[in-house]
Amino acid sequence: MKYMLLMHAPGGPYEILTKWAKPDLEAHGAFMNRLNAKLAEAGELVAVAGLDSPDRAKRVRADPHGLPITDGVFPESKEFLAGYWIVEVTTPERAYAIAAEASMAPGPGGAPLHMAIEVRALMFALDAPT
Repeated sequence: MKYMLLMHAPGGPYEILTKWAKPDLEAHGAFMNRLNAKLAEAGELVAVAGLDSPDRAKRVRADPHGLPITDGVFPESKEFLAGYWIVEVTTPERAYAIAAEASMAPGPGGAPLHMAIEVRALMFALDAPT
């Protein structure tokens, strides 16, 4: 079964890039790279990506003619969606274990961030390739 693990990061728009000391940022990136490599080696990693800053995101909906209407950036929030993994694992518990490991990514001073990682099973149409 495939799961999407959504990383909800604390702070304002990319506080991690603007307020963290360089060694803390490098330690965080190294942790994520090790986690991604471990998942890839285990054959569990389907896709992974970090997302651009929320202040450059747009909320889009269609007007009555199907044309896009953008509402600007996302509303202010104490957390924002910073990235995701798509993993293929045999049990939900394995997806939860990966999420817990990702949640322990180091923050300033090396302390674990305990970030919220949302775990969602992916649904596929019956005739869609998987």
